Amino acid sequence: MHRIALLDDHQSAAARFADWSTLPEPAQVVAFADSVAGDALVQRLRGFDVVVAMRERTAFPREVLERLTDLRLLVTTGGANAAIDLAATGDLGITVCGTGAHGPATAELTWALVLAVARRIPEEDAAVRAGGWQHTVGRDLAGATLGVIGLGRLGEQVARVGQAFGMDVVAWSANLTDERAAEVGVRRVERDDLLRTADVVTIHLKLSDRTRGLLGAAELALLKPTAILVNTSRGPIVDEAALVEVLRAGRIHGAGLDVFDTEPLPQGSPLRELRRAVLTPHLGYVTERTYEVFWRDAVEDVAAWLRDEPMRVLTA
Repeated sequence: MHRIALLDDHQSAAARFADWSTLPEPAQVVAFADSVAGDALVQRLRGFDVVVAMRERTAFPREVLERLTDLRLLVTTGGANAAIDLAATGDLGITVCGTGAHGPATAELTWALVLAVARRIPEEDAAVRAGGWQHTVGRDLAGATLGVIGLGRLGEQVARVGQAFGMDVVAWSANLTDERAAEVGVRRVERDDLLRTADVVTIHLKLSDRTRGLLGAAELALLKPTAILVNTSRGPIVDEAALVEVLRAGRIHGAGLDVFDTEPLPQGSPLRELRRAVLTPHLGYVTERTYEVFWRDAVEDVAAWLRDEPMRVLTA
């Protein structure tokens, strides 16, 4: 009998969104609702020949993969996963498959965070529940400048919502052209100009050697005192320690963060104590439609592999 491990199923969603009984061969399916790494992960996955990973929650570097001697199929939700060493899986004969995705979810959460920070919604919600009334004054979006860092699929979706709010939208990325910006109806500007002038800065880049630490202390110092910074991409794109200092000192209006250097966010993280930060636990992709696609396709991937007809195969 095949043994299938479903990792990082924090909401116990795997059974709700997919029917694992449709697999063509008998299988024991075990869902894990927490996240582990290193030796604990190797111990947990002993005896499992199939593993389904939820996005990049669990890393699979070569040193871990070499110890997972039972593993034959690794499925990742989404069409790519930077936390899996695909060169190593190729060397070790481990098949890696991906799934489809539901596109707008992260863009929608971006605007939830923008509005939550601009209108201080968590703070006012807590005040009302405690018997208070009207403690803060919110920021206006209409007529403000939205700075989009990364004008790919997600960046474009966010930009178009900003336009609907009546915002002036500017954008930057290392490879962005004037022509691409014009297609979306925004203006391309240089990075530092964007940081100096934008009232809301939102990040939509992939994490790479080029983007890691892109916004450090020097870059964050360019932001307006009234600026809002939102990151729904990857935590390490922003220097977390530098951002903590900026928020602690009140040098910007606030930040909306869905991603962090270490996830789940450590209990002792200073971000937990900062009222100017609105924090969500990497919810960008966590919606019903996205999970329907993720888990449906994961079952299809496993079934296809069992038939010796793997689909949506990812290679280095």
